[in-house]
Amino acid sequence: MQKPRIHTLGVIMNGVTGRMGTRQHLVRSILAIREQGGVKTKSGDVIMPDPILVGRNEEKLRSMAEQYKLKRYSTDLDSCLADPNNQIYFDAQVTSQRSAGVSKAIKAGKALYCEKPITSTLDEAMALTKNAVSAGLKNGVVQDKLWLPGLLKLKHLIDSGFFGTILSVRGEFGYWVFDGRVQPCQRPSWNYRKEDGGGIITDMLCHWRYVIDNLFGKVSSVSCMGATHIGTRIDEAGKEYRCTADDSAYASFACDNGVICHFNSSWSVRVRRDDLLTLQVDGTEGSAVAGLHKCVAQSASGTPTFVWNPDVENPVDYFDGWQDVPTPQLFENAFKMQWELFLKHVVENEPFPWTFLEAAKGIQLAELALKSWAERRWVDVPQLRV
Repeated sequence: MQKPRIHTLGVIMNGVTGRMGTRQHLVRSILAIREQGGVKTKSGDVIMPDPILVGRNEEKLRSMAEQYKLKRYSTDLDSCLADPNNQIYFDAQVTSQRSAGVSKAIKAGKALYCEKPITSTLDEAMALTKNAVSAGLKNGVVQDKLWLPGLLKLKHLIDSGFFGTILSVRGEFGYWVFDGRVQPCQRPSWNYRKEDGGGIITDMLCHWRYVIDNLFGKVSSVSCMGATHIGTRIDEAGKEYRCTADDSAYASFACDNGVICHFNSSWSVRVRRDDLLTLQVDGTEGSAVAGLHKCVAQSASGTPTFVWNPDVENPVDYFDGWQDVPTPQLFENAFKMQWELFLKHVVENEPFPWTFLEAAKGIQLAELALKSWAERRWVDVPQLRV
């Protein structure tokens, strides 16, 4: 029996010392892939990622490399890009620094994979997209929520026709982020400074764009109102600072197929729902509510009859009559699943539709939502083309 061919891919991981870069991309994705023996392809070959940790703090990089038993780390991005063995450039830096690193990687001819948003502005995102496409480089953006178990179950219901005609979607996302006075803030302070690229509209509407586009219909217009509910917070050095970015967003989206979506996103809300993210989808033949992991559904035939009477306490338990959607498969970490698809895209040219152009669409929606908020009106969402 012929032994499988091993494709060793050098992966430059820039900005991986951050929380998301370390936990989701290094530990739960790349290292997990290595521990399982690589990614098997349709041809029977195996792809083995070989990461090199890149950042500005050499001591921190050295410590991480020792902790995870890795030999390669560097503070010199240029030398990493010059090494032909490094075939993929991954960027998880803060958004404001991402464009410079990606531009260097494009000139070096590397395959490109980035956290979202890929830049701070649509103009920058489209410039990177056009440059990457013109150079013939494979490119992709993290759109992890599409691989959450709850959303995969929801997609299964959609594909099976369970909903009939989908009418509307209601999304609730968020949790209480402490201001640092009583308990430490769970998010970095730059998230709350507009001048540093912060703001929940810029952050979360990039997610909602790909979720809506891939599951419910193409977004055609947006109406949004933002708010900075918490005016001051305590930063990592223990100093009070003024919050200049929005910490909550209340947005409605119209889709080209008539579906109406409304998403509340907030870092200033206390959770009393099934999960930190819940999506309720209502259709003519049934409804479902999906969280990060679970999904429950109620068919038209199982829908109870409700009568509005505020003078009598209703004996109905509104959580009855919903059925758990079974798990059709073993779900892995969402970031890891997309990493495996991108690695197979690079080596064997398997389809990977989550490109820089899709990332630009998310930034476009965020910018138009900010415009809607400023002008207090609905704003159309034009189609983007390279």
